[in-house]
Amino acid sequence: MTLQEKIDAAQTHIFKAIFPNTTNHYDTLFGGMAMHLMDEVAFITATRFSRQRMVTVSSDRIDFKKPIPAGTFAELIGKVTHIGNTSLKVHVEIYVENMYSDNREKAITGDFTFVAINEQKEPIPINK
Repeated sequence: MTLQEKIDAAQTHIFKAIFPNTTNHYDTLFGGMAMHLMDEVAFITATRFSRQRMVTVSSDRIDFKKPIPAGTFAELIGKVTHIGNTSLKVHVEIYVENMYSDNREKAITGDFTFVAINEQKEPIPINK
């Protein structure tokens, strides 16, 4: 498998229904919950790419462009965008989709950096 094929195969899509227990007082997805979901899809993407123990070491510039109201679907998409020696970056996008129409818009984006670690929690080379 080529590197690009491996990157493509690791792309991860997760759908979530936005229920009131995940929203704030404006009835939109709570920002902390959005970040939690983004880190989760980024972790899955990084692990699917490397098939190694991965830990989050940073999140960069999370942009909240559109609110995600209760009663909608959110699609989270994780894509590997950079591979270093012991780390890799995953770009995550969240799209908001109305349940009863074809309307779909990009709502949130962010980047997450992960490091591969061994059993002693020390950085190790990424399997490419």
